[in-house]
This record gives sequence, structure tokens and C-alpha cells, in this order.
Amino acid sequence: MQTYTAPLRDMRFVLHELHGGEALPGREEFTPELVDSILEEAAKFCTEILLPINASGDAEGCVHENGAVRTPAGFKAAYQAFTEAGWGALNADPQYGGQGLPETVAKLVEEMICACNLSFGLYPGLSHGAYLALKSHGSEELKDFYLPKLVAGNWAGTMCLTEPHCGTDLGLLRTKAVPQADGSYKVTGAKIFISAGEHDLSENIVHLVLARLPDAPAGVKGISLFVVPKFLPDAQGNPGARNGVSCAAIEHKMGIKASATCQMNFDEATGWLVGAPHKGMQAMFVMMNSERLSVGTQGLGVGEAAYQGAVFYARDRLQGRSLSGTKYPDKPADPIIVHPDIRRNLLTMRAYNEGCRAMGVWVAGMMDRAANAATQAERDAAEEFVALMTPVVKALFTDLGFESANLAVQTYGGHGYIRDHGMEQLVRDARIAMIYEGTNGIQALDLVGRKLPANMGRSLRRFFHPVAEFIAAHEAHPALGKLVQGFGRAFGALQLASGFIAEKGLADAEEAGAAATDYLRLFGLVALGFMWVRMAVIAAEKVQLGAVDAPFYQAKLATARFYVERVLPQAGGLLFAIKAGKAPLMEMPEAAF
Repeated sequence: MQTYTAPLRDMRFVLHELHGGEALPGREEFTPELVDSILEEAAKFCTEILLPINASGDAEGCVHENGAVRTPAGFKAAYQAFTEAGWGALNADPQYGGQGLPETVAKLVEEMICACNLSFGLYPGLSHGAYLALKSHGSEELKDFYLPKLVAGNWAGTMCLTEPHCGTDLGLLRTKAVPQADGSYKVTGAKIFISAGEHDLSENIVHLVLARLPDAPAGVKGISLFVVPKFLPDAQGNPGARNGVSCAAIEHKMGIKASATCQMNFDEATGWLVGAPHKGMQAMFVMMNSERLSVGTQGLGVGEAAYQGAVFYARDRLQGRSLSGTKYPDKPADPIIVHPDIRRNLLTMRAYNEGCRAMGVWVAGMMDRAANAATQAERDAAEEFVALMTPVVKALFTDLGFESANLAVQTYGGHGYIRDHGMEQLVRDARIAMIYEGTNGIQALDLVGRKLPANMGRSLRRFFHPVAEFIAAHEAHPALGKLVQGFGRAFGALQLASGFIAEKGLADAEEAGAAATDYLRLFGLVALGFMWVRMAVIAAEKVQLGAVDAPFYQAKLATARFYVERVLPQAGGLLFAIKAGKAPLMEMPEAAF
């Protein structure tokens, strides 16, 4: 049986202590007390409504019959409760019926949703992505018509990019859109791997579809974006006649089985242009970048659920005696939590999760600042930082979430491999997050190929400068100097790797490509290290002041030490791998594989 308790204490620490919790201009109404109450209610909803249907939804899966898709038992009622409570409207614009909460709060709620039921979370998650794309690039008429319905949740959204022959390389896209006399378009083509492409949760589904106009130039510069509803709206704006959109099949997948992953056909379906002709990628990337941060949050949610399940089992399972002598003489054996290797598993998961939570809120806070800061300079700086960190969050968080799920299975042993405890489902569910919204290898190429050289390296300095300033200010800390110095060595490895890639990559793109995945991992581990040493400084001060909940802060200090001394040394090995260059990868003749 899967168990989960929302980590509200750690969420409050990250929001109010680590990142300050100060309201952004115009957001003063969101006091810490209000935010805490929202998180508490979200935790209650997720654990009481979403968690109980997670394992059953996985076992039942979605059913495709006569072009319609039926979600597992309980999902429709849960979705109705979700929309009625306004959870899908948290960070949407009040102009369209949203609540206008900061991204920081929304991302923490997303984490809880994903920890309890990742499959369910995809449905409202895709709708929010569609909302963002339309809000950023849609006409006022499209926004006024569609956004209130998407925010309310009675209409759902999708993003339709991938085609059978065309995944990452969207320049190969073949779906076409033919203009009509009334200003609409007839969209024809086939899309695959469309999450939430067809389901029974909402009264209508709004597809955002990439397609080519008849005069489109070749490649990605010839792609336009269209809004294509499942049901054409009638004169009153309600779902009317069925559009030329159909689900041909659903995929039978390794995981997220309660999320409908559909093969969609568009047969002269009526759609409307979003944004300018041939500029569809600009609009879609608004949606995709938001989704990439959300997918990173999926990895964190699964990782937290895996950690909690593993801790529960490690306390309960009796096997062997402690290597340092019996700890529970009244029991036939000690619980496995006394064993060093089990503790390695648990501390690794804990360090990943709490580090990712801190980093995720940092990036989400910059998203808020990019939208709401007082000056254009502040907004630009925040936007550059978010752009730099998006591929790191997406790839690192999902890598670590999958790793945590596997460590949880290992902690359970044979009991983790069977379905009874739900750990194997977490492994299966977590695996897709490393693939969709751009594989993690693509994220690494984005980081080294686009983000590092962006703005003459200025984007990279948005991260490097605060890290260097922190090290200079704290490397002589009376209690934590050694910890900060250890972090500083890892940061030094990142600086050397960045210089190596900048030098080699300019001359040979394959050198940068060969280093990309290792570099992203190095960057991510150092970013988590930055979070951990910052958290350690705060925790040490609280312990010294005799905080009421001192055990919480003492655990922070212990986990920070574990991360810096047992995980972060990987930075050195990654630097050596990067400096080996492309030769070990590229010198093998293709025929020899």
C-alpha cells in the first residue's frame, strides 16, 4: 500500500526561511499564513482524494472504445472535485477566473499532486500549459473565449506536436492547415503520444496543434500554431457539433497508465490561428518551457513518495543485527534502518528531494519575478535565469526522481519488486519524465548549445555570481567552513568544465555535444549543493538560537553534510569525463556497433 504525508514543514522552511517568503510587488495579499493554509488544504485533497485512486488507476488503466476514452474508476469524480475546489486555477490570471497565486506556491501544490497521483496530474497540467500558450500569443478574442473555460477546468487542453516520423526534429512536421474564407483553417494530419488527447473528464478538449500553412517555408520557421477544439462551440459558446478530431488508439505504456496517451487524427478539423503565421514555435515554447519545469516537479513528487515509502519500510522490516551491536534486543532482529547501506539509500533520496524542492522554489520565484518585478532590468535578469535553469530542472529532477524510485525498490528488496507496496509503480511512472517534453539528452544539448553562450555568457553569470559571493562570505564560517569549502571545490570543477566547453565547443560542436549530459549533471549537482550549504547556514543559526523544532534543523545539517561529503564529490569524476573530450564517443566506427 502506498503511503504519503505532504512535507509541509520542509515546504514552509523553503518558502519562508530559505527564500525569504517576501511578497512580490502587488502580491502582498498572499501572506505566509494564507500560503500555509493553502498548502495544508492541498495536502488534504491530494492524500484523501488522489492517493487512494493511484494504484487502482494504474491497475485499471484507460480504455479506448469506439473513439472514446474512459479513465479509471474514481478519476472523473476526483477531477470534478479538483476543478470545483479551484486547484487548477491557482496561478492563473484573475482576469480569466484564476486566483493569481505565485508560481512558488503552485509548484509546491504540483509536487503534492504528482507524489500522490502522477497520472491524474497530467490532465490539469496540460490544460495549464495550453492556457499559458494562448494567454501569451492568442488574440484577445481567443483569450476571452477559451481562457476562462480552461481555467475553470470544464474545458481541458493538450499540446499536439509529435508525429509518427517527427519527434524532436519538428522541422519534419507534415500536418497542414488550409485557410478558409471565414478566417478559420482546416487542419489535417496525425499526431502521436498526445497526453490527455481524449478522455471523459471534461465537456470539451482544446487541442493546440502545430501545422504548416500552404505557403510555409521549410523547417521549423514554417510552423504555425492552431487551436482546434474537440467540439465546435455553438452560438452560446457551449460545446456543439463534433469537430474533425478523433482518437485512433491509446498507447499501452510502461507507466502513467491512468493518463490517456493518444494517437490523434485531424481530418479537416476546424481551427483558428494562434499568434502570427509561421511563428508557432514561439507560442508553443511558452507552453513547453512551463511544462518542462512541471515535469521536473513530477520527478520531485515521485522521489518524495519513494523516500517516504522506503523510510516506512526500513523502520518496519526486521532483518539481521546492527554491525555495531544489537539495537533492539526485545525484537528477533533489528529494523533494517540500522544498516549503513540502507541509510545510504535513504539519505540519498532525502538529499535529492529536499535539494530539488529548494531549487525548484528558487526557480519558480524567479518566474514570479520575471512577470512582476518593478523594473524591466529585474524582469530581464529573472527571465535569463529561468531560461538557464529550465533544462537543468527538467533533466536533473527527473533523473534523480527515477533514481530515488529505484533506491526505494532496492530498500524494499523483493517486496519492492512486487505490486503490493506500490514502489514498482513509482519506477514505471517516473521513467517517462526523463523522456517527454524533450528527452534529458536534448535538455543537455539545450544547456550547452543555447543557454551557456546566450547573451555573451551573461545568463551563466546569473548563477555563478551569487554562488561565488556566498562562498566568499561563508568559507570561514566557524561551524560550516569545511562544508562550504567542500562545496567550493565542486563549484570550481563546474567553472573549469564551463571554460573547457566554451573553448572546445566553439571550434567543434561535437565536443560540446559529447560533454553535454555530464555537464548538465555537474551543473545540477552544484546547484543542489548551493541550496544545501545555504540551508545549512540557516539551520546552524536556528540550532544555536535554541529553536523549538531543533530536531528539524539538526536533520537539515546532517543531510547537508551527507550531500556535500558523499554525493557532491561526483563533481570531480564528471569533470574528468568532460575533459576526455569527444574521442572516446566518436572514434568508434559506425559499422562496429
